[in-house]
Amino acid sequence: MSEAIASKEERLAAYYANIAAAEKDPSLSPATGKPFDKVTIARFGAGFIVFGVLWMSGLGIVSAVLLPMHYKTIEGVNPDALIGIVNAFTAVASLIANLMFGNFSDRSRSKHGRRTPWILFGAVLGGVTLFLTGTTHNAVLLTIFYCACMFGLNCMIAPMVAILSDRVPSGIRGTMSAFYGAGATIGSPIGTMLGALFIKNLIPGFAVAGVLMFLGGVVSVLIIPKEESADFLPKDEGSFKDVLASFRPPAFHGAHDFYKAFVGRFCMLVSYQMIAVYQLYIIQNYIGQSVEDSAVTVSVVSMIMMIMSLVGSFIAGPVSDIIGRRKIPVIVASVLFAIGIAMPWIFPSSMGMYLFAGIAGLGYAVYSAVDQALLVDVLPNKEEAGKDLGILNMATTLGQMCGPIVMSALVVNLGYNFAFPTSIALAIIGCFFIMAIKKVK
Repeated sequence: MSEAIASKEERLAAYYANIAAAEKDPSLSPATGKPFDKVTIARFGAGFIVFGVLWMSGLGIVSAVLLPMHYKTIEGVNPDALIGIVNAFTAVASLIANLMFGNFSDRSRSKHGRRTPWILFGAVLGGVTLFLTGTTHNAVLLTIFYCACMFGLNCMIAPMVAILSDRVPSGIRGTMSAFYGAGATIGSPIGTMLGALFIKNLIPGFAVAGVLMFLGGVVSVLIIPKEESADFLPKDEGSFKDVLASFRPPAFHGAHDFYKAFVGRFCMLVSYQMIAVYQLYIIQNYIGQSVEDSAVTVSVVSMIMMIMSLVGSFIAGPVSDIIGRRKIPVIVASVLFAIGIAMPWIFPSSMGMYLFAGIAGLGYAVYSAVDQALLVDVLPNKEEAGKDLGILNMATTLGQMCGPIVMSALVVNLGYNFAFPTSIALAIIGCFFIMAIKKVK
């Protein structure tokens, strides 16, 4: 018994020594205290990009195409209003889930690691409920299934993002963030293209979406090097009150940059969601295309965004590591995104949407490639990375919630000509908050 205890004590001492070494040397992993070899870099990079591509493709099939079409089959509701209401509920679910599962994974002491069990559980929950969302014409039940899907999705995302802090050397964190961001930015247009194929045959499309989300968690865990056991870490002996207290965000006086990053990300995501969620309606209602023509336009837009995502993601991350800068790529990306949003507003045509895809697609790809690394760099406490990254990623879920609500309110009451400039303004405001961060260059 004493030998087993001594072994755990030695592992705990090595754990803290590795973290301390990694803080001094950006080439060392916080988990092992050693640099990554080329195979390990490739496995982490592949795991991050596959994760993003698969879950985002699955969600994109539903959120960008199938769900807006499915809303139109529900009798007695206004689809424009329903899309805002459903997204509000599901984003609240995401808000809770991101913080909850990030914190739970921080506190886990499984022999399979702190993050892996939650990623696999989330894959099952997210995949099954995403499919079920398309099987009902009851608006309340649909909302419940979609909320459950967001719980599953964020049960994967929160621990997966924490791996950047737990295991990836800070010197290549921008590159790994780029792989993570590339997966999501590539997966989104792939999902939209796949959704367009099922625009008149919804149920099989929802089934494909559910399978892709499920595979996102499972395949990424298989690709990334196996997580070490966490059974040697000190177990939390606190009361239920202490557990609740652990959800508290960092104190503002010592984490100004943390909250600037939060607001900057929130503004950008509101801007992005305003356009992304309403993309099909913009094409059909603002530009005036038929269902058949809009399917073609959506596919072309998605193809352009996928190409720009590949270009932006794989250039921005490594460049950020080479120049040692996080803020500059994020600021440039925000400006590009704002310019892209203006294109369909100024040119309400297929060409306007294609220009949006090219310019805003590049901007969002660069933003996504570097943003996660920037978020990790502003963390006030590495030991609570899962929880604190969950708080920062709440900016994403809040953006997902507020974007459709803002867009719905503007479109219904004032029209698209008020919605586009609002989206542009939010992207620029987010840019100013990122510029104000002091801890990160």
